[in-house]
Amino acid sequence: MLLCLCLQLIDRATSPRGEDEAKGDTTCLEDSWKELSLLKATPCLQPRPPPAALSQPLSPLPPSPSAPEGPADDHPQMSPPCSSPAPLCLTFQEKLLAFERDHVTIPVAHVALAKQLAGDIALELQAYLRNKFPELPFGALVPSGPLYDGLQAGLADHVRLLVPLVLEPGLWSLVPGVDTVARDPRCWAVHRTQLEFRSRGSSPWDRFLVGGYLSSRALLELLRKALATSVNWPAIGSLLGCLIRPSVASEELLLEVQHEHLELNVAVLLAVTGTNAEDRLLLAWPLEGLAGNLWLQDLYPAEAARLRALDDHDTGTRRRLLLLLCGVCHSHPALSRLGRRHLTQVVLRLGEEEVDWAEAALGERFLQALELLISGLERASLPCHFNPGVNLFSSLREEEIDDIGYALYSGLQAPEWLL
Repeated sequence: MLLCLCLQLIDRATSPRGEDEAKGDTTCLEDSWKELSLLKATPCLQPRPPPAALSQPLSPLPPSPSAPEGPADDHPQMSPPCSSPAPLCLTFQEKLLAFERDHVTIPVAHVALAKQLAGDIALELQAYLRNKFPELPFGALVPSGPLYDGLQAGLADHVRLLVPLVLEPGLWSLVPGVDTVARDPRCWAVHRTQLEFRSRGSSPWDRFLVGGYLSSRALLELLRKALATSVNWPAIGSLLGCLIRPSVASEELLLEVQHEHLELNVAVLLAVTGTNAEDRLLLAWPLEGLAGNLWLQDLYPAEAARLRALDDHDTGTRRRLLLLLCGVCHSHPALSRLGRRHLTQVVLRLGEEEVDWAEAALGERFLQALELLISGLERASLPCHFNPGVNLFSSLREEEIDDIGYALYSGLQAPEWLL
């Protein structure tokens, strides 16, 4: 059955699709993923036959001078020694740990340099905003993100720089996105209140109102123009010993930083936080359609805190598993479509259910994560851990699901090939 299913997946991934076959292909796809869901990890761990060049018998080694000589019957049968112990005799767990060491762990010096650059840029940008927009109460800019939580894999190449808006208490309330015309569970609307007592214009943020709501799109455009045309990045970069330029190709507010020893992307994120937002972090994000003026709820801080709490409770390896999954997927052509948000949901689900999170179980947990991803792809569903109404697979096309599913299925057959 495995061979038949594998051939179906290969044929589906490589064959062109005709219009008259679309309906049949959809049925075939559904049936194939249902079959995939019946596969268990244990039989899939049998390695595939190696390529012909690797399957040739090894040249016999000369006998050791210290080895006793005599007929074979006088001594028990022993396995022939490996000519290259490192590549041929490692278990999957050992290979996984070697991949972590060589491709996941970031040098401490690189992390420190990235944090130093991000902190210096934050101070320079904060001074600019206060001089350029003295009437707008921005809070202190805060560098944050996976690099600061020990959740960055491979390279110290990305930092989040939060630019908080200080909103007046009592003048603003949050409305869930599902209760707006956008019907978007990912978002919240920031509603201006108390207009009968504090008329429009009494808050400096009122100039960014659209239909009674604080527009994330209007604020994004304000800051985008400032970053692209007003900030003297050459002078700031010269002061900090690096080259800084805003990215014109990205819809995000992104600064590209080139240093002698590091290339860093700094994502500038306008944020609504504080008492009115309770523990929520809302970001101005380039959203489309009716959600364009809404604020995207960022669950990363809650997810990172939950992983840390689970690991601290049992000295577990959940965060290490997330880093390994990020490292593997980032370097794989098909799996690169799986981002940190997707992988975090899988690790959180495993982290809540599984008991054994010792280092010795890391390989087993890695394979379970692949199984969970395949199960979610079969249903085209990956609910957000802290907001089950959000399906993180909803943006994937059928062809992408097909490619990712086949890559993960192959990974279960021979997991070392992913490393």
